[in-house]
Amino acid sequence: RFPPYRDLGFEAAQNAKKSFELGSVGAGFGALVAGLKGGLGTASLVLKNGITIAALFAVNALGNPLIGSSSHFHAAHFEKAAEFGGLGLPKGDTEDLDHLAIKFRESVSPASNTTIGIVATDADLSKSDTKRLAIAAHDGIARAIWPAHTPMDGDLVFALASGKSGKRPDHISSIDLSAHAASVTARAIARGIYEATAAEGDLFPVYQQKFPR
Repeated sequence: RFPPYRDLGFEAAQNAKKSFELGSVGAGFGALVAGLKGGLGTASLVLKNGITIAALFAVNALGNPLIGSSSHFHAAHFEKAAEFGGLGLPKGDTEDLDHLAIKFRESVSPASNTTIGIVATDADLSKSDTKRLAIAAHDGIARAIWPAHTPMDGDLVFALASGKSGKRPDHISSIDLSAHAASVTARAIARGIYEATAAEGDLFPVYQQKFPR
């Protein structure tokens, strides 16, 4: 009789935890990307000025998180502490690295693809500054998935600023904050795919199954 989303959101907030599983759980359950299972991923970073920036993303994208048919993530440039395998960028033969792979090429549906998430910071930001943070984070989607932002993707980024650090970035440090909104987004996307786990009836393999170490 009424939209349930407000109550569902309240219930989710009441059950929030400081630690949680990644991969094929929550919003990442059943997620797919080109040739692999997608998933739920997160990443964070403390900037030199003490401000924290973090991202949480569910990855069910049309595009490919890997470079060509290799095991290397597009987001490898931003990786911290081997959080999604530590392979870095590919070296040597680059013959297949510009291969454009998409999910279900013969039956693409605009209702079946999205990369959706949130970037959050403890910086003291205005409403317009927080909107700018969300805009910058969209660059992280494009750094982690190719192609991104297609007409068949429902890509969406929310942003929030708690102000708990008491630090209000000036024009220069806001550049760093925006840049790293993109970097933590890219890392979160790659982690969600890397942490995916296999289940009966999967349409695609999980990353660690396709590329065992």
